[in-house]
Amino acid sequence: MAKNIYSQPPDISAGDLIASNKWGTFFGISQKTLDSVWKSLTVPAGNSVMYISMEIGADRDVFHPVMTKLRELGITKTTNEMLNHFVNLFLHGPTKIPNYGGGLGILAGDTLKSFADLKIPVVGVSLLYRKGYFSQMVDSQVGQISTATDWSPENTPSLYLLKNPENPELPLEIEIPFFDKQDRVISARAQLWLKMEISSNLDYFVPEILLDFSIPSSPDWVRAVSQTLYDSVSDEAKAIQRRLLGASVMPVMETMGLTAKTLHLNEQHGVIVVLNIIAQWLEKKIGPNFREKATNQDIINAADVAAKKIVFTIHTPVKAGHDRFPKGLIAHLGHAFCQKALDLLAKDEEFPESYNFTRLAMRVNRTTNSVSRLHKEVTCKQFPEFKDKITAITNGVHHLTWISDAKAELYDDFSELKNWRQDPSVFANAKKLMTSSTFRSYFSQAWLVDTEKLIDYINTMLIQHRIQMHETWIDPPNYLSHLDEDERPLDPRVFTLGFARRFSTYKRADLIFDDINILTDIIVTNNYPVNFIYAGKAHPQDMPGQTIIRQILNIGKELYEKSNGLAKLIFIPGYDMKIAKMMVSGVHAWLNSPKRPLEASGTSGMKSALNGVPNISTMDGWWVEGYHNGQTGWKFGYESDVENACLSESPDTLLYEQDSASFYTVFPKILRSFYNRDSDDLYINKSIANLALNCPIFNTHRMAAEYVSRYDLQLTAAVSKKIEKLQKIYQSDR
Repeated sequence: MAKNIYSQPPDISAGDLIASNKWGTFFGISQKTLDSVWKSLTVPAGNSVMYISMEIGADRDVFHPVMTKLRELGITKTTNEMLNHFVNLFLHGPTKIPNYGGGLGILAGDTLKSFADLKIPVVGVSLLYRKGYFSQMVDSQVGQISTATDWSPENTPSLYLLKNPENPELPLEIEIPFFDKQDRVISARAQLWLKMEISSNLDYFVPEILLDFSIPSSPDWVRAVSQTLYDSVSDEAKAIQRRLLGASVMPVMETMGLTAKTLHLNEQHGVIVVLNIIAQWLEKKIGPNFREKATNQDIINAADVAAKKIVFTIHTPVKAGHDRFPKGLIAHLGHAFCQKALDLLAKDEEFPESYNFTRLAMRVNRTTNSVSRLHKEVTCKQFPEFKDKITAITNGVHHLTWISDAKAELYDDFSELKNWRQDPSVFANAKKLMTSSTFRSYFSQAWLVDTEKLIDYINTMLIQHRIQMHETWIDPPNYLSHLDEDERPLDPRVFTLGFARRFSTYKRADLIFDDINILTDIIVTNNYPVNFIYAGKAHPQDMPGQTIIRQILNIGKELYEKSNGLAKLIFIPGYDMKIAKMMVSGVHAWLNSPKRPLEASGTSGMKSALNGVPNISTMDGWWVEGYHNGQTGWKFGYESDVENACLSESPDTLLYEQDSASFYTVFPKILRSFYNRDSDDLYINKSIANLALNCPIFNTHRMAAEYVSRYDLQLTAAVSKKIEKLQKIYQSDR
C-alpha cells in the first residue's frame, strides 16, 4: 500500500469522520469541515462555482480516500451503531457509481476531485441515472450486447438522499416546469442526492447534487427518459434529459441556499440554465408578465447579463457532439417565450429548422474555452464569430486517481519527488532521476508489477470466458479463448500495446489493422511478439461504432495465425475506470489513432503518461503539447493544418491508408527500442521523460488552477499561493 497519503494526525478515529446538518448525516469528514465548506457555498457574496455536467465519473475502486483511511487506522467495527453502519458500508459496500459513459464524465469527476484537494468552493450538479450507463457484454459473432446496469444508490457509500428540513422523514425535492402546446404547466419533480468528492486528506469536499427524477410524483414520460445516461432513443428523449439538467440548476440553488455567482457548463448539455437566468432577470425588470411584454432587445440585454455568470467548456469538434433539436420538438417542451429566446440566441444557419444548443452556449457566456491548444484553433474555425473570446485550457487527469499503487510507492521513495501527492509540479524534478541507476531499476520493477497485474487479469478472464462458452449462449469475444490451455496465456514480458476509449468512427480503433499482412510481417520478420489489448464501448445507438468493435473481434484469428502466434489480440468487455487504470499503468505503450484534428483533447494518454508509459499517437488533441519533440513517445500520421483540415467523419475522409502506412513505418522502431535494450535504454528514457515533462502539466490540479483564473473567486492566502504556483507551471492559452 502506498505510504504517507494523509497529513491528518494519527489519533483520528471513526467518530471524527461523521458530520450532520439539516440535509442529513455524512461520513468521511469532520463536523468542522462540513460546516466550513457549506458556509463557503452559501455566503451572500456568492464566492463559489456551480459545475454543471451531464455525467460525472468517480468510482471508488480507483480512488477511495475514506476507505483507505479506515484500513490505515485498522478500523473495521465500532460500538456505535450508526458509525458501524458507515464503516461497514465504506469498507465493503459497492464501488461503482455508473453515472458516466466515457471521457467527459471521468474528466468531470477528476476535476471535482482536484477542486476538493485544492479547497476551491465548487458544487457539482448532474442527473442520477437509475439504470446508469449501459453494461457491456461482447459476443464474437454478435459484437457488443447492451444491457441495463443494475445498481442501488440507496446502498452505495458516499451517496446520501438529502432530507427535507421541514419534514426530515421526507426526501428533499425540487420542481421544474414543462409546458404543453397551450403553455400549460406540467411539473416534473426530482429528489436530491448528494455525493461527496472528499479530498485526499479528508479535510475538504466538493458536493455533487444528483437529480433523481425517477419518483412517482414525476410524469411517466419524464421518469422513463431519466433512467439511462444519454438516452438517445429519440430526439425528444435527448431534449428532455437536457432540460431536466439545465432547468434544475436554479431551483437547486434556491432550495439549498447555494449562492454561486459563476456557473460552469461542462459542455452544452445544461445550457437551458441560461434561459432561466434570462427569465429571472426579465421578471425582475419588467414584472410577472415579462413573457408577453419582453421585446427582442430586452431578451438580448438579459442574455448579456446572463453571460456574465457563465463559463463554458466546449469538448468536441465532432458534429454529433453538438446538440441540435427541431424547433417543433422544443415547442412541445418549453414555453412560447423559450422559443422566442432561442430564435434570437440559438440560430443554426446550417440547419435553420433546428435550434443549436452549442451555439447558444457559445453566445451566452463570459468566457469559452477549448480543451487543448489545437482544439482552440478548430473551435475558432467552427465558430469564427466568437473567436475573440475563445481560449484554451488543456485538459488534465487526477494524478492521485490514475497513478498505480506500485508507481505511487516508487515515487514516495525518492526525495526528488517529495510531496508529489499534494503538488504534482514536483514531477519536474524527475529529470534529475534520468541518470539514477537505482531509480531506473526500481521503475522497471514497478512497471513489471503493473504489467503482471494486467496480464493476470486478462489470463483469468480468458479462462472465465472459456467456461462461459460451455455454460451460456455467449461466444467469447477473444479467439484465444478457443485455443488449447498452453497456447492461450499472455506473457507480461511481451510488448503490450493498449487502446481503450469510446468506439467512435473518427477515433479509428481499427486503423493499425488496415493491412494485416504488413503488420504481421513486421512482427514475424523481426520475431517481435506483441500483445494488442483493446477495450471500450460504443453507444447503443452508434451502429458504426459497434461495427468497429465487431471488426476488431474478427481480426483476432487472422492476426494470430499470420503471425505464427506472435501477435495476440485481446478485447476486454465491460470497460470501466478500474479496467482503465490497470491498462494505462500496465501496458508498455498507449495507442491513440484519431483523425486529426477531430480529437479535441483525449485524456487516456495523459493517464498513461502519469505512469511513465509512452504514447504512440497521431498529432491530435493533447499530444501536440505532450509530444515534446519525441522525448515522451512517438507520432505518426498526416499533420494537416487546421485551416484546411477536413472535419468530416465520412468513411472516405478518414485517411486509413495514409495514416496506417505511417504507423507501419514507425512501429518497427518502437519494437526495436523495447526489445533491444542497451546501457542507455532509450525506452526507459522516454518513460522518465514523461514523468518530468508531462506529469507536471497534464493533471487536473494544474487545469483547475487555470479555471480558477476564470472564476473570479476570493480565496484564502494559503489556497491562493498554491493556485498561483500551479498557474505558473503551464499556460495553455499561450
